[in-house]
This record gives sequence, structure tokens and C-alpha cells, in this order.
Amino acid sequence: MPPKFNPNEIKAMYLRCTSGEISAKSALAPKIGPLGLSPKEVGDDIAKAAGDWKGLRITVKPTIQNRQAQMEVVPSASALIIKAPKELPRDRKKQKNIKHSGNITFDEIVNIARQMRRCSLARELSGTIKEILGTAQSVGCNVNGRRPHDIIDDISSGAVECQAS
Repeated sequence: MPPKFNPNEIKAMYLRCTSGEISAKSALAPKIGPLGLSPKEVGDDIAKAAGDWKGLRITVKPTIQNRQAQMEVVPSASALIIKAPKELPRDRKKQKNIKHSGNITFDEIVNIARQMRRCSLARELSGTIKEILGTAQSVGCNVNGRRPHDIIDDISSGAVECQAS
């Protein structure tokens, strides 16, 4: 028999979903049902919270207390990079295997690195910037009109300085 659930206790979990679409209730039911919440209401809350990230795969962190859920979007590095060039949102069912050939500035890369600093394994900000540049390369974006790996080489050689903060 499963343990009893205390409704005053704070529960948090992470759900991966495509924003702009209402999550499948059949996928939410096994995770949300034991906590006493309706999967339909939680799916609507997720769609409302992730409205800015239309068409991207993001992680949502619902925090549940007293049978009420507060949704928090936890963006990934790739989602932040894809959102930076301000491309039009795509319909993922019609358009497949898109290369995001946008061009973003180095300042936007530094801002993304500062946002992702808490979950980075790098010791310094320059290491986090290199991680973000590697993600930009895998997504297909250019940085200031150059390939991201060239900028990684410049940071390693010391030609480009990254402020430590």
C-alpha cells in the first residue's frame, strides 16, 4: 500500500513538455493523480505558464501545496538559444528537422550563461560561456556572424576576455 499523502507538505517535480500545446492528460495522470489534482487543470496551468515558449521543449516545475499547483518554467540552454534570435514559432507537426540558422550576439550568449550558471558544472563564467557556445553550435546558430567553435578557441587562447561575475 502506498504511503499516505500529507496535503500540507510541499511537493515539487519536473515535467518535460512542448509549450503551446496542452499536455496529454494520460501522461500527467500517473504523476499528478496521487497528489489529488486534476490532470486537466494541471495541463491548462502548464499551457498558461509556458505561453512565451511556444513550440519549444521546456521543463516545467510544478510546486504543489494544499492541492494547489504553482507552475515555474525552467528553461534549458538550447531553449534560450533558440528563443534569442526571435524566430517565428514553428508548428512541430508540419516542419521537421529545422536548423536554427539565426545570428545572435555575444552579449546574449553571456546573458544566457549567467542565467544557466546555477546548473553549470564549470568553475568560472568563461567555462559556462563555452558550454553555451557548444550548445549554440549544436543548435546551428552563429554568434556575431562567426561559428561558435571559433569563439570557444578565442576564449581558450585569451583573445576574448569574459568578465568573472
